Amino acid sequence: MIALGCDHGGYNLLGEIRGMLREKGLELRDFGAFSEESCDYPDFALGVARAVASGECEYGILVCGTGIGMSIAANKVPGVRAALCGDCFSAEMTRRHNDANVLCLGARVTGAGLALKIAEIFLETAFEGGRHARRVAKIADMEVHLLGEVRPENV
Repeated sequence: MIALGCDHGGYNLLGEIRGMLREKGLELRDFGAFSEESCDYPDFALGVARAVASGECEYGILVCGTGIGMSIAANKVPGVRAALCGDCFSAEMTRRHNDANVLCLGARVTGAGLALKIAEIFLETAFEGGRHARRVAKIADMEVHLLGEVRPENV
């Protein structure tokens, strides 16, 4: 299952992506937004990121105006490796080498045709494993160590 989320800036582009994914027969869980009314991207990033981190959804796709805010917010959730991609090569390599599980896109910087191709490549590319698995494991270890350090008295 693929988790989807956007804010008002990504609403139309996510609609196009949703349509392409439905045509492919993929199962979706939509976390909103459900209109172009102004809203806060962290709310939608959190829902998608939690669904991916918990294993409820295999991948997530988040869209906002630039994709930057969504990627920052989603990466706060342990177990999420969100990647902002604006080209096909980056989408392929973030899956192959980083085992990214959330794709972030910027509706104001990436046209619909390219965004659809990026999403398709992201979802169809497998993780290579090998030396890359060791590196991804180190990211997970960092999360565990940092979570122990992040306390109100340390901030």
